[in-house]
Amino acid sequence: MLKKRFLLLLLPLFAFVAIHKYYVSVTSVKYSDKEHTLQITSRVFIDDFDELLKQRYDVKSNLATKNENPLAEDYIKKYMKQKFHIYINGKEVEVTYLGKEYDVDNVVMYLEVQNIKLEDLKTIEAESTVLTDIYEEQKNIVHFKFLKNKKSVVLTRGNNKGMLKF
Repeated sequence: MLKKRFLLLLLPLFAFVAIHKYYVSVTSVKYSDKEHTLQITSRVFIDDFDELLKQRYDVKSNLATKNENPLAEDYIKKYMKQKFHIYINGKEVEVTYLGKEYDVDNVVMYLEVQNIKLEDLKTIEAESTVLTDIYEEQKNIVHFKFLKNKKSVVLTRGNNKGMLKF
C-alpha cells in the first residue's frame, strides 16, 4: 500500500519531466595557433531552429530533410550574424559564417574569426542571444579553449555575455 501511494506521488513528477523541453545550444570557441583564427562550432537542436526560422522569418525551412528550403542557410547565416558576436579586448570583430551540417538532431554551424594575434590577446568575450528571442528558458553554453586556458559559461536571455581573460 505504501509503495502504491509513493508511486502515485511520483507519477506527476515523471509526467512533468517527460513533457518538459530543454532549450540549449553548445558553442565551442577554440584558438588555432597554426591559422591564427578563432574556430567556432555551434550546435543547436534542429527542431528549435526550424521553429525559430518559422516565427522570425515566416520561413518553413524543413531543416535536415529532402525538402529543405533552399533559402534556409541564408536565413541561418543572417540570424547568426545578428545573434552571435565576439569581442577581442573589448572590440567587436567580424565573425564569418562558413557553413552548416547535420548531426543526428542538431544543426552544427561553423564560424570563424580571422587574423587573431595571440600576443595581443587580453580578453575574449562571446555574446549569444541565439534562440532567446523565442525561448525564454534558452541556455547557450559557450566553451572557450585557448592553449592552456579553458572556461565555460552559460548564457541566458538576461545574462548573454561571457568572457575569458588572459
